[in-house]
Formats: sequence, C-alpha cells, structure tokens
Amino acid sequence: MIVCKSEREIDLMRQAGRIVAKTHEFLKERIAPGITTAQIDSLAEEFILNNDAEPAFKGYQGFPSTVCVAINEGVVHGIPDSRSLEEGDIVGLDIGVIKNGYYGDAARTLAVGEISAQAQRLLKVTEDSLFKGIEAALVGNRLSDISNAVQSHAEAAGYSVVRKFVGHGIGSEMHEPPQVPNFGAAGRGPRLKAGMTLAIEPMVNMGDYQVETLEDGWTVVTKDRQLSAHFEHTIVILESGPEILTQV
Repeated sequence: MIVCKSEREIDLMRQAGRIVAKTHEFLKERIAPGITTAQIDSLAEEFILNNDAEPAFKGYQGFPSTVCVAINEGVVHGIPDSRSLEEGDIVGLDIGVIKNGYYGDAARTLAVGEISAQAQRLLKVTEDSLFKGIEAALVGNRLSDISNAVQSHAEAAGYSVVRKFVGHGIGSEMHEPPQVPNFGAAGRGPRLKAGMTLAIEPMVNMGDYQVETLEDGWTVVTKDRQLSAHFEHTIVILESGPEILTQV
C-alpha cells in the first residue's frame, strides 16, 4: 500500500532531505584528485552526525558505510575504501539520512577535475532525465509516466537505462511501496496522489543496460565496463506539483 504523508510528515522529510542536500554540497567542494573514497565516507558521516541526523545506509542490510560510492563503470552500492580518485574520473555519491524517524535520499555523479566531453554529456543527460521524471510526477498521472519520461530522455541521447535497480517510495522507511522503475510504457500503474513521497533515481549507462555485482556482494558495475551515471532526488507530490525535498 502506498502511504500518502501528512503535512507534519512531509515537513519532517523536508528536514531530512535538507541535510542530505547539505551533505552533498559539503562533499562536492572536497571532491578532487587524490581524495580516497574512505575519506569521503568519513567526511560525510561526521557532517551528518554534526547536523543531528543519522546515516541511513550504514548497517542497512549489512552495508558497512555511510555513502555508496560508484566510480566510472560503477553503477551503485560501491563500498568506500583506500582507492583514490583520479583526474578524469566520474564519481557517484548516494547519501541517505534519518532525522526524527524520517528518511531523505539523494545521489549525484560528480566530475573529478577535468573530464571528457563524453562523460560531461552523460552526466548532463542523466541529471536531465531525473528532472524529466520529476516533471511527470503530477497528481492524476500514472506512476509509469515518471518511468517513461526518464527512459525517453536517456534513450533519445543514445544511452541505456539500468533495469535491475529502481527508485522507490520513502518515508518512515527507506524503501516503501511503490517501486519506481526508470523504464516502461506510460499510462500504467497506480494514479499519483498528493502526499506521495518518492525517491526517483535514474541510473544511465553509456553502453548496454546490463549490470553485474562484484565479489564483495555490493558493488554494481556495468557489464561492458562503460561509464554509468546516477542522479536521485526525494520528492513529494503536491496538488501544486512536485516538490524536491533533497535540495538546499
């Protein structure tokens, strides 16, 4: 069952979402060649705790870290370690927090120093596909209208959309109904209602959409090892339109 949130719950999610957004802004300023993914994780955890919130991912189903890090061909769920970022890399940072019992969740893919024009285009198209999905999150639309908007934009640019991992409902649990795929025909699924809160998160590959999980049991990479980008926002659907909760 999809739970529509009350005004009080939406306000609590705004607070959680704002901390997620601030954490992303804090990390963005520190992403540079030479920083390790473990250092990124440590900085994020300290920042979240200093804002009177808790890291949502750490310990979730056994995940050991605060931030999911995905470098270059990484798609999602990479575990921070001693690897240093290098000039020309792209790095996806997926961050979740819990504040007053409610969750916020957002992801960005960032450039490390100067990156190729091809990588820049992938990042732009993926982020734009997220916003196309958000624009379709209107009262009265169907859930798959979001999915179709994401897929249409990404594929029109010549990219593919990951099928294996999807967005989700969010609230007092990190993952709530419904699942929000980034692909599919429009006009299907439940009607969107005011008060629904969703995490929309396109994962877009430069090559094929197939992915695989590495031996650590977490890190997901593109099967063809071409680049992948990931952008995500938590939103609430209102009568006046969608509101992004994970922005400053």
